[in-house]
Amino acid sequence: MWVCGIDEAGRGALAGPLCVAAFCTKKLPNFYTNDSKKLSPQKRIQIFKQIIQFVKENRKSSFIYITFISNQLIDRINILNANLYGFRIVIEGVEKKIQCKPNIIYIDGNKKPEMENYNIISQVKADSTIKVVQIASIIAKVTRDKLMEHLHHKYPMYNFIKNKGYYDLLHAKAIANIGVSPIHRKTFTKKLLQYKLFCDI
Repeated sequence: MWVCGIDEAGRGALAGPLCVAAFCTKKLPNFYTNDSKKLSPQKRIQIFKQIIQFVKENRKSSFIYITFISNQLIDRINILNANLYGFRIVIEGVEKKIQCKPNIIYIDGNKKPEMENYNIISQVKADSTIKVVQIASIIAKVTRDKLMEHLHHKYPMYNFIKNKGYYDLLHAKAIANIGVSPIHRKTFTKKLLQYKLFCDI
């Protein structure tokens, strides 16, 4: 039976893409997992390496599927619709990979894409209770963090190496002083720039 967990990272970030990850398996790993937000960066990396090793050792019964939703698309269709679109992409990617619909798909949160004839269960806090979602959560978080660390070298003034595109004081000051970069979500930074009109950050 194919069981799939899906989660995303970067939903509340001011910059960078949304990363949506799926972990699909016929065999659950027995190593420790948890919601990525409850793990230290070091522990996330450690578990991420265990996940990759597990997938390598179980190529016929486990795999990972990842997609990125760009900041431009997020601005165009809003973050909720971008999130649902990302879910749809990875579900379709999973189906193509295994050449059938997964028997059950768990998604973190209270929203799910409208897809007929798929057994999709959306559950709030699924990343705290369902192992395949926890694994997807860790994959999405580590993958997106690595991308933002890479983008830091192109846009060092925004402190992405530390904030991963989320709000912090250095990030906010950079946006106020030099404006947004091509990877910023304009619909997210608009309020921050409007705030600058009335008071200093």
